[in-house]
Amino acid sequence: MAGVLAWFWNERFWLPHNVTWADLKSTDESSFPQAEDLYLACPLAFCVFMVRLVFERFIARPCALGLKIQASGPQKAQPNAILEKVFTAITKHPDEKRLEGLSKQLDWDVRTIQRWFRQRRNQEKPSTLARFCESMWRFTFYLYIFTYGVRFLKKTLWLWNTRECWNNYPYQALTVDLHYYYIVELSFYLSLLLTQFTDIRRKDFPVMLVHHLAAISLITFSYVNNMARVGTLVMCLHDAADVLLEAAKMANYAKCQRLCNLLFVMFALVFVSSRLGVFPVWVLNSTLFESWELVGPFPSWWVFNLLLLLLLVLHMFWSYLIVKIACRAISRGKVSKDDRSDVESSSDEEDDPPCSLKHHSSSNGTNGAHGTNGYLSGTHSHDDH
Repeated sequence: MAGVLAWFWNERFWLPHNVTWADLKSTDESSFPQAEDLYLACPLAFCVFMVRLVFERFIARPCALGLKIQASGPQKAQPNAILEKVFTAITKHPDEKRLEGLSKQLDWDVRTIQRWFRQRRNQEKPSTLARFCESMWRFTFYLYIFTYGVRFLKKTLWLWNTRECWNNYPYQALTVDLHYYYIVELSFYLSLLLTQFTDIRRKDFPVMLVHHLAAISLITFSYVNNMARVGTLVMCLHDAADVLLEAAKMANYAKCQRLCNLLFVMFALVFVSSRLGVFPVWVLNSTLFESWELVGPFPSWWVFNLLLLLLLVLHMFWSYLIVKIACRAISRGKVSKDDRSDVESSSDEEDDPPCSLKHHSSSNGTNGAHGTNGYLSGTHSHDDH
């Protein structure tokens, strides 16, 4: 075990040339980030989860009920032993051939069977009230941490001049405010990673899982090798759009369509401009070029920048989805569809062939979705009520 730890914490990987861990030991005169500081985030992640449960139960839920958001979920499928057996034992998404066989066996038309399977899948989905509570929790956290980040950063030199992120690197003292900022952000993302498997599950589950892992890795990497200054810029920049996203989702669940549309447009503008504009021009320029000039590359520098580039790729993917939703909103007059929606919907007027209906949704309802980094998905259309 000692050999494995020595290999993992190899100074030549984590630190610039001629710098050792001994050089970055905290003393009475100055404090530097220590890897063991991050252990605190694990119990705090559990505390964040417990705070979330209390918040959703005693704050978010009464707010949702006050807005007349219903606690009931999607309409339940009518009991049918044959279809239930197929659903639980064989497939939740029957193909065209199986649909035709069931149609003959039950003397039901294919569309009715498709609707039954859609309603049965949606039956296991959470209610609009549960989605509102989840979004209100995330909105509250993002608003708090973004406000804290802005108040902290406006007092720093590196907000105004990113070269300060690398001057005298890695001998940059750790302040109490910076330490708190990092630990709280890491705790939150750890809690998101843990609840990823129990929260509302959507089509982009693997992408969100990659995002949470990348975020945790970036926070950990930047703290351990004391790239914390540029790390604070990354965290604050990403929290900005998330606040508007969760606000738009809450407006959507409360059926405030105009407010939802306005907030979504604001979110789209902030998301695309910050993550495809400010992020590469401001942050990546500093981590790739200014750091190369002032410090020079070393192994963990490459890993850190590769993670940032992975984040940029995820931004491009989500920006594509956002633009699609925005185009639909312009053409239909409202935000109406999310390609990662957690609840399927359809319309009786759909004329698509059976095999093409397995994952389609109609535009009859508004959609509401998942977070840090997703879009509006929504309530169900009339077939699912």
